[in-house]
Amino acid sequence: MTDQVVETNEKQDASAKNGAKINYVLYLASIILGITGLIGVIMAYVNKKDAPEWLQTHYQYQIRTFWIGLLYVVIGTILSVVVIGFAIILFYLVWLIVRCVKGLKALDKNEPIENPTSWMF
Repeated sequence: MTDQVVETNEKQDASAKNGAKINYVLYLASIILGITGLIGVIMAYVNKKDAPEWLQTHYQYQIRTFWIGLLYVVIGTILSVVVIGFAIILFYLVWLIVRCVKGLKALDKNEPIENPTSWMF
């Protein structure tokens, strides 16, 4: 009986881990496709409550990545009229890639995100 419970928990953890990995990939795809970031944040909100504690940090990190990134894009778009907005949008792209790669690396090691509420990397 105990072996079945352990096996079921491992399958659930693997499934939750795959969901977090899919979200990071969706965020990276949003650089080209745009809408996939919205799909990723919805999935993060849905999956966060049922995930193990260490994976909840990834989902929190992904949710903050979406909303902070949206703020950067809106500010960059508004300021693109005075040229500095293009630098802000370029910063956003680098910031997004670094955050996703950092998250994927931690996910592969089965580690939580150290500071999921950070605004930077």
